[in-house]
Amino acid sequence: MIDLLITIGLFNIVVILFKLFPKYKVDNLQALIFNYITAASLGVFMFYSKGGSLSITGIVNANWFLHSIAIGVLFIVVFNFYAFGTQKVGVAISTVANKMSMIFPTIAGLVLYAETNFMIYKVLGFIFAIVGIYLTSTKNGKLSFDKKHIWIILAIFVGQGIADILFGNCSKLPGAQSQTELIFVVLFIIAALVGFIMLTGKSLGGGAKFEARNILWGIAVGLPNYGTLFFMFRALQTSGLDQSEVYPIISMGAVFSSALIGWLLFKEKLNSGNWLGIAFAILGIAIITFGKYIY
Repeated sequence: MIDLLITIGLFNIVVILFKLFPKYKVDNLQALIFNYITAASLGVFMFYSKGGSLSITGIVNANWFLHSIAIGVLFIVVFNFYAFGTQKVGVAISTVANKMSMIFPTIAGLVLYAETNFMIYKVLGFIFAIVGIYLTSTKNGKLSFDKKHIWIILAIFVGQGIADILFGNCSKLPGAQSQTELIFVVLFIIAALVGFIMLTGKSLGGGAKFEARNILWGIAVGLPNYGTLFFMFRALQTSGLDQSEVYPIISMGAVFSSALIGWLLFKEKLNSGNWLGIAFAILGIAIITFGKYIY
């Protein structure tokens, strides 16, 4: 359980940094590129600190290599949308869209991996989670943000959902636990490369100007970002919880805490329905976490 709590805490640090980008005129894409460079460098350091030996041929032939490439591409794209979303529609709603993607890996865990134990409590907790998500993201039954930004929410939702399925599947591959750092190094490098391609395209179109301060902000995001993935990956492997339990717990914990952060630090308004949604989210977490001791 400690890995899940650390994952949620580090995720919130990333959220806060994203929200501060506009205040300090940080370019989302440039900062994200250096974030991934930082995370990849940290992965290399962690790998060698454990006495690892790097082999390009071994990496390319590893059963997780293609997973890492696909996840890396999705990470830079979805993270860019998420950073933009926190600024345009708010921390709480962007996080809801990001974490509502738990539907994808949760269903994958139940269907693809035959996680059938204690199905009743899982389904009940899942229902409470969905209700909590809906109430947290609406006001008086309507979306609490400009409809012209709905595409951001959909992009975050679908992109993160696909990435989470691949991430969960990758954690189950033979040898993944012993090569966690290498998996992260590859996906972070791929994310950085895709980011450079995107930045080059913007530069050619005259839409980007390099600013050195983005390096520092990228480093600041990269450190907790690496930790978020590391502890989530470890939770999927060693927590004793199924994938269909891990993702809802992390998702609802992030929704609850990010809503409080938005309210306390950034003065984002939450109505009674939003608070009720947070309550449902907490209840959903409790059912998913402790339901096995009842049923």
